[in-house]
Amino acid sequence: MEHIDLAAYFRRIGFDAAARPDFETLATLHRLHSRSIPFESLNPWLGLPVLLDPASLQRKLVEGRRGGYCFEHNLLLADVLTQLGFQVTRLAARVLWNLPPDTVRPRTHMLLAIDLDGERLLLDGGFGGMTLTGPLRLNQAGPQATPHERFQLLKLDGDVLMQAEVAGEWRPLYRFDLQPQQQVDYELVSWYLCNHPDSHFRQRLIAARTRADGRDTLADNEFTRHYLDGRSEKQVITSAEELRATLEQVFGLQLPEVPHLQQRLQDVVRPKAA
Repeated sequence: MEHIDLAAYFRRIGFDAAARPDFETLATLHRLHSRSIPFESLNPWLGLPVLLDPASLQRKLVEGRRGGYCFEHNLLLADVLTQLGFQVTRLAARVLWNLPPDTVRPRTHMLLAIDLDGERLLLDGGFGGMTLTGPLRLNQAGPQATPHERFQLLKLDGDVLMQAEVAGEWRPLYRFDLQPQQQVDYELVSWYLCNHPDSHFRQRLIAARTRADGRDTLADNEFTRHYLDGRSEKQVITSAEELRATLEQVFGLQLPEVPHLQQRLQDVVRPKAA
């Protein structure tokens, strides 16, 4: 069975401590992963496949200076943590961002549960501009601090509702149950997200990465820098060259060498027809 090269992964995220199956290691890897490997939609946006086997994740996210979406991030994390001796369960969630909590959506998101020292912890390295940066305790009531926002977990009709505190308001991110998922479950949904014409991953250029003092997000040509004190600075990018530079320099991405990339970048910055 193929596995992620741990030494290469540790170099990628800047982890240089002793790796043990304990909470300190778990929290440090989670924080460094979100800061070092961006969330991004370049492959589906460009019509390129998203491959979820360990060798492909290694080439793209670890060696290729790329990022990806939830399945790529969390399958990568799951493999690394399993190799380190953590007990990992792969889960699926229904995304509720900007929707009422009782909305029924398909399970298009992946997250991880870790059983450690008699309690269950939740990790998520791939939820775009609201990606977790620290583990949450599944059975802890009330708000939980992370290196960035506060999050909380609520019971909802047999599911768990994940909420984040944004600008003083608790907003739903997704809901999930604890049924373990298999690789084939993710392969099917990932193919749908890459190929269905209504998938926002096909329609929009998306990138996100955390900083020690906040988050950077890109939605098409709108770049936003968020700070932990609640401030946000927004910028509309007006040229393909500036958009390319933002992806390369701010998000640290090595862009795929495909002939239609320049045209797609130009299409994003071109003013929309009235």
